[in-house]
Amino acid sequence: MEAAKNRRRLIFLTSIVALCFIALGCRLVDLQWTQHDELARLAEEQHDHIYYREAPRGDIRDRRGSPLATSVPVKRVCADPASLRGHETEIARFLAPLLRTNENFLLNALSRTYLTETGGVASSRYVVLRHKLPLEDWDRIRFSLTNHFVTVIAKRKFAQKKEFALARLAWTRAIYPEDDQIRTYPNGQLAAHVLGFTGSKTVVARGRTNSVVAGAEGIEATFDEKLHGARGWVKTETTSGKQELFMFREQDVEARPGLNIVLTLDARVQQIVEEELQPLMSKHSCQSVSAIVVRPKTGEILAMATFPNFDPNAPGRDAAARRNRVITDTFEPGSTFKTVTMAGAFNDGVVRLTDMFDCENGAFRFAGYTLHDHEHYQVMSVQQIIAKSSNIGTAKVAIRMGSTRTYQYITDFGFGQRTGLPLSGEVSGYVPKLKDWKQIHISRIPIGHGVTATALQSTMAFAAVGNRGVLMRPMIVDSLVDDRSNVVAKYYPQMVRRVVSEDAAKTTVEALKTVVEKGTAEKAALEFYTVAGKTGTAQKVVDGQYSHEKYYASFIGFFPADNPELCIYISADEPLKRTGYYGGVVCGPVFKHIAERTANFLNLKPDVQPVRPNDVMASDRTPDHGAVLQVRGKL
Repeated sequence: MEAAKNRRRLIFLTSIVALCFIALGCRLVDLQWTQHDELARLAEEQHDHIYYREAPRGDIRDRRGSPLATSVPVKRVCADPASLRGHETEIARFLAPLLRTNENFLLNALSRTYLTETGGVASSRYVVLRHKLPLEDWDRIRFSLTNHFVTVIAKRKFAQKKEFALARLAWTRAIYPEDDQIRTYPNGQLAAHVLGFTGSKTVVARGRTNSVVAGAEGIEATFDEKLHGARGWVKTETTSGKQELFMFREQDVEARPGLNIVLTLDARVQQIVEEELQPLMSKHSCQSVSAIVVRPKTGEILAMATFPNFDPNAPGRDAAARRNRVITDTFEPGSTFKTVTMAGAFNDGVVRLTDMFDCENGAFRFAGYTLHDHEHYQVMSVQQIIAKSSNIGTAKVAIRMGSTRTYQYITDFGFGQRTGLPLSGEVSGYVPKLKDWKQIHISRIPIGHGVTATALQSTMAFAAVGNRGVLMRPMIVDSLVDDRSNVVAKYYPQMVRRVVSEDAAKTTVEALKTVVEKGTAEKAALEFYTVAGKTGTAQKVVDGQYSHEKYYASFIGFFPADNPELCIYISADEPLKRTGYYGGVVCGPVFKHIAERTANFLNLKPDVQPVRPNDVMASDRTPDHGAVLQVRGKL
């Protein structure tokens, strides 16, 4: 009997022990298998820490190396709420004035919790208290955290020294900085439409959501990947107080700075252009004004500006002011387009400068419609037709050349297609397909009606004439340079195609000189340089009809005419009619001012020697005295 009892007790105890081992085994399986990933993550969060190193964003510079956009290092103030151990209220009250923010906002951030996968509630391990804090402000906060602890918290009675130490640790370790940067534009509005501006994009890494600088428009957006660089990091182990254990540092990867973008722009030339455009905008109360300065031989853009303007440091919400109208807006080019027609006619040998055309006393009936000139011109030579900008004379030249060849030259000069400039928003303009041309088109399209173009397209086409008939691709980026000044990528001028022969281009230039010398653009003439140019005054289309109140005025010219160094385009959208709306009147003087100042800055060699009073007096003197005066003139 007693033996049976002992046996039952033994079986019972054995069962209990077996059940305990089974339960323990189940628990081990649960921990090691079912919850392994979650527990491993929690352990890693407690002891492992990754410090991210943001890569400095590359600069944008002008052709001389002057910074147009750069980055300033700042701090992102972060906190580990789980380490605060009940001191959230004191820390929020203490930091609010230092961070210049609301105390309730800080308290809510420091008290933030989240649900774990097991359904529990845990304190957040990472919150951002302040973005873009200047370095000197962080230095003051760090000083306060480490030196003012006693005056703010330590006056309280702590039961144990350990509690005091933990409280101090919460202040000095739970609040920490991360590297950040602010994008700045030291010249304010200068070249704003080319540079663009930056915004931010969200990056999620190891459960942390951070915002980093990202390009929004302009070069900042197009070359964002090159400018951004690569983020570095440090993976290490920390104590419960977030102190790094350097001997357990596993990875230490330095951030790779972004590349610097060197533009073809010249900051001084850009400044000159913008200074001259502002009075044009105000004097004629224009909707907008634009200008481009290009090197015809290479396609390099030295300046590109449009008003209204904006400050990329604070771009605002006015999308119209941020629009780069040089490449996004199209218009009927008007009489500047006649250059394309005439260059093509000279190239095909259809006409010569001395050929005569009857301009019909200012009214020409063709295809059931009447084409008018702004004056009652009679018989004129081709050279006079260009100088006086006769619509009728140009139309008759185009009719002689024919629709097929006229269309071919229009497309060869780059109209109806994007130029390929690396800026977002460029449009192609509009040129009707040849199959859609009606009889009237041959008398209207060659004079710039019925087609639309961007300012950049018109500039590059005109520059091609000055470049001996060769169309170049516009350049805005010169090179990419790393932080050690090593050139990573170099961009070179690209020829698109030869449009007309050198002889045809030279003949066109001879005609364009007369536009400035004795034609519609006398206000654009320069004292020390020969200018080849063309005016444009196009009626704007309103509700499907050509307006007699709203015009688009423009002027394009290059100099020195026979070997041009610069091609300058000026346009004004809707100048007031009472202040003068013709391209030569509105834009010609602005071209003159920009050309004179730019040529002086770039030290361009004159091709005209003006007659000076001393030279006239010398001609009446003896040969010997005259020779002396000439030598003095050279000095």
